Amino acid sequence: MTPINRLASKLKHIRQERKLTQEQLAERAGLTREYIARLEAGRYDPTLSTIEKLAKALRVKVNNLVS
Repeated sequence: MTPINRLASKLKHIRQERKLTQEQLAERAGLTREYIARLEAGRYDPTLSTIEKLAKALRVKVNNLVS
């Protein structure tokens, strides 16, 4: 599994664990729902600042998303 696919899988898993929709996560992170969907599909390689926004929105450490 590639690092991008691993991130995509973890992002989706944590979002669902927290019972958030893609729209809710996008709003919390200041991103679009379409961007979240593409991240979860493994189509985008997000920047560190985007990963930080997602971690903050999900209330997890960056390490939890990228390890």
